[in-house]
Amino acid sequence: MTLVLTRGDLEAVLEPEACLAALAEGFRCADAVPVAGQRVRTDLPFPGTATALLPGLLPGVEAYTVKVNAKFPGARPALRGVICLHSGRDGELLALLDSSTVTAWRTGLAAALGTHVLAGDGEVLGVIGAGAQAELMVRGLAVLRPHRALVVHDTDPERASAFAERHDGRAVGSPQEVAAAADTVLLATWARTPLLRLPDTRDGQHFTSLGVDEPGKQELAADLLRAALLVVDDRELAASMGALAAAGLSASAADATLGEVLRGEHPGRVSAESRTVYAPVGLPWQDLALSRLAYRAAEREGVGRRVDLLE
Repeated sequence: MTLVLTRGDLEAVLEPEACLAALAEGFRCADAVPVAGQRVRTDLPFPGTATALLPGLLPGVEAYTVKVNAKFPGARPALRGVICLHSGRDGELLALLDSSTVTAWRTGLAAALGTHVLAGDGEVLGVIGAGAQAELMVRGLAVLRPHRALVVHDTDPERASAFAERHDGRAVGSPQEVAAAADTVLLATWARTPLLRLPDTRDGQHFTSLGVDEPGKQELAADLLRAALLVVDDRELAASMGALAAAGLSASAADATLGEVLRGEHPGRVSAESRTVYAPVGLPWQDLALSRLAYRAAEREGVGRRVDLLE
């Protein structure tokens, strides 16, 4: 029997604190898996792209995930798909999970973790792109560190205003206004040209660029990336389809991975005056970390619906 978990089911069983702990542990140990995860992306003869992440693996976990997503920027939600959670013993399909929810949670919370690790002590949080992943980043950061004020910009002013109202912040008219006001800036957009350049920023700021997860997308200009302490989740992936690729930089331009920082192999931010950037792409093991957490919680709490796909 396969457990089917919808968006409502997942939101009922997932908790930011537990997810953050699972993601932090994954960043520390995922490099020990001998099988590399793959991220496959292709254009379509439709106004969107198809992406698959496989296999999601973690040391000591006898299970794996395969995720298939459709990304259609004009749709709401823009990302839809399914995550298959398989047993590592016999391949049994343990669960089918809504990928838009798991992806928003694991991406947003992993970005919140990276932001917390690298950002300075400033109290003003800025958000550029007021979608689902920004929502989870702000929720995750609220668990890890408080902020005194929030400013937000979105190409849809109504969405920016609604986001600001939910988080007791204020909406502004441009990315540059966000950068002028904030100490820490979170970007999660569909941008294909840089939203911020080095002159738009100041010493001591931190930027998390979450929207650059496939070729052609770009949020931060090359001059800002070169000037900052630059941390990614995977060097080669960032150089092939992430922030490094968009800026024409090689894998060596990344100063560290988040795993290296969390393991103490790189010090991360060492000065209050440093600019820092965290620019992840997203890794398959993150799907496993949260899918396994959700599956176990759903079994304990009797959430979800079981189906026999082989009947």
